Amino acid sequence: MKKIYILDAFHEAGIRLAKQHAHIVRWPDPEIANWPENADGVMVRMTPVTGADLARAKKVKIICKQGVGIDTIDLEAAKRHNIPVCRTPGVNSEAVAELAFSLALSVTRRIARFDRMLRAGEKIVRPDHLGLQMEGKTVGLIGMGNISTRVAKKWIGAFGARIFAYDPYAPENAWSDIPHTRCHTLEQVLSEAHVLSLHLPLTPESRHMIGRDQLKAMKADAVIVNTSRGGIIDEKALFEVMHGGHLYGAGLDVFEQEPPSPDYPLLSLPNVVATPHAAGGTHETQERSSLQVAQQVIDVLNGQPPSNQVN
Repeated sequence: MKKIYILDAFHEAGIRLAKQHAHIVRWPDPEIANWPENADGVMVRMTPVTGADLARAKKVKIICKQGVGIDTIDLEAAKRHNIPVCRTPGVNSEAVAELAFSLALSVTRRIARFDRMLRAGEKIVRPDHLGLQMEGKTVGLIGMGNISTRVAKKWIGAFGARIFAYDPYAPENAWSDIPHTRCHTLEQVLSEAHVLSLHLPLTPESRHMIGRDQLKAMKADAVIVNTSRGGIIDEKALFEVMHGGHLYGAGLDVFEQEPPSPDYPLLSLPNVVATPHAAGGTHETQERSSLQVAQQVIDVLNGQPPSNQVN
């Protein structure tokens, strides 16, 4: 019987489906560590898959990653060892868009700050903690993929926001059905945005693309939101810029080190709202995506070609 190793916590729907077709070994069973030698198929969420792991992989026919980010997997090594790597594009787009939207509003209306203060029994002088209204404001979006498309529509529908979008890889006719201004330089969207929301993969090109100079180029009372990948923002620079009083706040679902330590400098700032890489964490998304991961692995083990392959 084929063996499917499930390296992370998955929704039970996908686990049940995999169990119907193969012998499964699931996290946190210590046997998980032996997946390179023993697995025929691999289901993974966040566990890194390294070149060293793949060099040990003797019979792995498919690695399927829940979600779209594949920076935790050594794709070049997988290609060298003829192991297809697949993912589940589009499944969590709505969930991530909702959290990006929610993080921005939590920052602009001081929701997390007020919650903390109320729970701590602090005296709250409300004029000292005024929020920002977003009606008619400008939202800058970096990346014009599935998630960003949904974010744009939410801001327009809820607040009549002006959308400025930057994506050098999107076709010129992208978003023909969404009112927006297409920016051809990063600097243009940075200077215009009241809220800057990041929706792009982490690549060598995008790593630290938002650094000190880019943050200082933003409006002094702007908000930055990252639900894509840690590493796109230079977090040391973000702390220094915000600690110095520039930017109204930040909503961060992802970090360069996950999870960040409790004493991580950014978490000490009252105008940072943080979540633990939870943008895709809805019951609906987790069920659908776990089923898709399991089915894609099962299909390959049954001799079908891989779907949504990235390497």
